[in-house]
Amino acid sequence: MTNAKQADLTARRDALIRELAREVPDTRTLEAMRLVPREEFMTPLQRSAAYDNIPLPIGHGQTISQPIMVAIMTAALQLRGDEKVLEIGTGSGYQAAVLSLLAARVVTVERVPELANSAAERLSRLGYENVEVHAAGDTLGWPDDAPYDAIIVTAASPEVPRDLLAQLETGGRLVIPVGPRDVQELVRIVKTPGGAKRQHLGACRFVPLLGSSGWPSTQDV
Repeated sequence: MTNAKQADLTARRDALIRELAREVPDTRTLEAMRLVPREEFMTPLQRSAAYDNIPLPIGHGQTISQPIMVAIMTAALQLRGDEKVLEIGTGSGYQAAVLSLLAARVVTVERVPELANSAAERLSRLGYENVEVHAAGDTLGWPDDAPYDAIIVTAASPEVPRDLLAQLETGGRLVIPVGPRDVQELVRIVKTPGGAKRQHLGACRFVPLLGSSGWPSTQDV
């Protein structure tokens, strides 16, 4: 990449962070997003749009999330730096990279093998050593490493999956889009000794979470 192109990306990145700060005044989240090179998580043809506040396709019917949604969901996890975090839906690996700068360990799961493999290679190449990428199994999440201090789901579920609540530590936070396929409500679930407390964070739109705890895939219909 030429110096001029890199300077342009840097200026666009800084402008995006200023834009996000108007809605998400979480300095740790914003600094992590400033440090992660979003252009590395998309195709070369898309890199000029890396710091536009829009989602972009990454193949296999999946997207790299809109930056404002990454900021909102990440801040909602309320990470301090010592947590173990589970991500459902690795995609390109961008969200996992942001989380890696805010938590001690990130476990991320992807149901599309090609995306899991490319994300693992990309995260390793870029030096995000505290991220583990796994291909999704029969159970939603990654029970082998449970419980988690925080769980983030980057796909929409018709309801809050019990499988994930079971993998959440008491006092932990689950951030997930919940609702019908066309539009959802972003919610934060806080697991307490007395049960799960639900907080509404606003409307959103995500690709569907597929499988037994989400929506049936086209092959299952």
